[in-house]
Amino acid sequence: MAPLRFTHIDHCSVLITDVAKARAFYAGVLGLTEIPKPKTFDFVALWFRLDDGQTIHLLQKPQPDTRSPRHFALRVPDINAAREHFRSRGVPMQETGPIPHCDRFFVFDPDGNRIEIIRWHQPYDPGTSGAAKLD
Repeated sequence: MAPLRFTHIDHCSVLITDVAKARAFYAGVLGLTEIPKPKTFDFVALWFRLDDGQTIHLLQKPQPDTRSPRHFALRVPDINAAREHFRSRGVPMQETGPIPHCDRFFVFDPDGNRIEIIRWHQPYDPGTSGAAKLD
């Protein structure tokens, strides 16, 4: 039997409490395009498309998710332009520890969901940039 093969992450879901604030952030600040959710859904959900066919799903719940290091990452072609984009909109940024050949920082949506903004200067190579052993 052939091993199971995954090709990419299809989508990421995060909890939101305020549809208007979430839409303003994901469409207005991040500039993502909202697409209709499936017509079979009988609950509030906002779907946003990324350029490569992946999507982000926002699911409305009465309480926000617990704050934690959990996050998803959005890759950008120009990290300096991304920093300026958030700075010019007054969105706080949280710098973080280095990864070889990469520049990154975090922003938070109105419900405190953590979003990593990342730019790889060259593809990650575990052979040269990886730890000596697995955790």
